[in-house]
Amino acid sequence: MTLGFSLHKLENGSNYLRSSDIQSFCQLESEQLTSQEPIFFARIVYHDCLLKTHQEVINYHQEQSPFSQKTLAYLRSEAWLTDFPPVFTINRFELKDFSSICYICPIGYRNQKPEYIQIITDEPLSPSLELYIKRSAMLLGKYVDICLDYGRQKTEIQLLEDILHRIGHQLRNSLGLIGLYAHNLCLGLKDNPWQEQATIISESIQDLDTNLNELIDCGQSAKLRVTPQDLRSLVVESITNLQPLINDKKLKITIPDTSTILKIDRLQMKQVFDNILSNAVHFSPNSGTITCSWQIFQDEVLIKISDQGPGLSPEDLQKIFTPFYSRRQGGTGLGLTIAKKIILDHQGNIWGQVLSDKGAQFSVILPRPRSG
Repeated sequence: MTLGFSLHKLENGSNYLRSSDIQSFCQLESEQLTSQEPIFFARIVYHDCLLKTHQEVINYHQEQSPFSQKTLAYLRSEAWLTDFPPVFTINRFELKDFSSICYICPIGYRNQKPEYIQIITDEPLSPSLELYIKRSAMLLGKYVDICLDYGRQKTEIQLLEDILHRIGHQLRNSLGLIGLYAHNLCLGLKDNPWQEQATIISESIQDLDTNLNELIDCGQSAKLRVTPQDLRSLVVESITNLQPLINDKKLKITIPDTSTILKIDRLQMKQVFDNILSNAVHFSPNSGTITCSWQIFQDEVLIKISDQGPGLSPEDLQKIFTPFYSRRQGGTGLGLTIAKKIILDHQGNIWGQVLSDKGAQFSVILPRPRSG
């Protein structure tokens, strides 16, 4: 129940996760432990991925007086920690000047420091209580892993945001200059047969400027315009836009009849499907097949788009989402980078893989709203 409470915060937006949330989770766990007789003291040492340091939470049984600062300093010194036992095992340790019994259940070892639950009792633990503590440690371990994944994802998102802003600034300067010359051409070619083409150039530049603004908005997760959207309709729309290229290569596109509703930013997510499907069309052989499929689970949907092209090399798998890396001649190397940024902003994940029978597959996991 405690884990569900904390995961609810992540499901509703990882940007809202704070160090206080991690501390509150550990505090709830320590309170539950000290509510179990004969435990009168619980201390949880954990790694805070946001502060990037080890923290602790201490809780006493309601009838237990707090330890002195000298005693707490001794516990924190870990001078009593003479061994580093395996994670999720109950281990008894001797404490200097303590008549009580001390137990340790390690959660993990990060940055050469242990994370653990420390329990102090007046009598030995029963087998059922040992099992309870082990389960608490596993729960804490799972939560810490989730927080670490969040920390890595947050760092990756920040890097992509910085890249998008830098690219957007450079492109906007060049586009503004081109737009100025295009406007001057339109004025200078009045009543000239070439004016129509100059006008087309000017309008195309305006379209590029609009797309650039959308690109820059992708670098700001706070600007997501999330609404309920039908997954199948969105994929079909991307396929329709690519139909001339699909017809030219005589490609076959398979897509499920089933669908689901996702809470997403429609324009940004369409950009993801446009990019993945465009790559699939580009690398597919003539008369090849592109397969779109999805599996709908209770809390998420797994989307797969595969082709029968040359597949992905080991270098591709390592760099495919790296900015400016592209296998397409004339490609910017930004499409999949932007796609990953959008997916991460939606609290999902995306990865590429090589199919055993030749071809590439891109998989996307997105959260989906629970019914009811």
